[in-house]
Amino acid sequence: MKISRYFEELKSAYDAELDDLMTDSAGHDILASRLQAKRSQVRQLLPMIECNPEMVAVAFHGGFSFANPAMMSDLATREPEDLPAWQTLLSAVSLEPWAADLARVVLKDANGARFLVVTACLEFLRRASTGSSTEGARQQPPGDREGDDEDDADLDIDLEEAGADWLSEQGFDRKDRFSGDN
Repeated sequence: MKISRYFEELKSAYDAELDDLMTDSAGHDILASRLQAKRSQVRQLLPMIECNPEMVAVAFHGGFSFANPAMMSDLATREPEDLPAWQTLLSAVSLEPWAADLARVVLKDANGARFLVVTACLEFLRRASTGSSTEGARQQPPGDREGDDEDDADLDIDLEEAGADWLSEQGFDRKDRFSGDN
């Protein structure tokens, strides 16, 4: 997917911000609690939406659904001066109820509408790059899914080999998967 220089830079910062929120120093997954804290601070973070939107945008992580991926892909190619109005984008996105509440707070700011457009695009790009967009999977034509079974078989073999490697490292004898002694 082609993206503008503007979104390329912001996406990198957005991904880094989310990665920073994911784990604590001991490696425990604490993303949910940190996102909750960020969401409760949105009103105080509003002054940052113009200069560091990625730091506030993470509060909306997981709050968007995308009904029109083509429109979002087009949005990702645009520079800041070419972004559509938030009201225009509403036909392509929907917000979770908690995210809609946050959006109402953000829209009270003079730059809030533009910030929501940028945030929606960042979240779309994040999902597209991590492959977690269920909307994209649902819209994929059935004919394009033929390779999925082969991919699953390859994944099973990879997992089996990784498991055998680990067991071997623990001192167990490796079984030959073709010998029939499984």
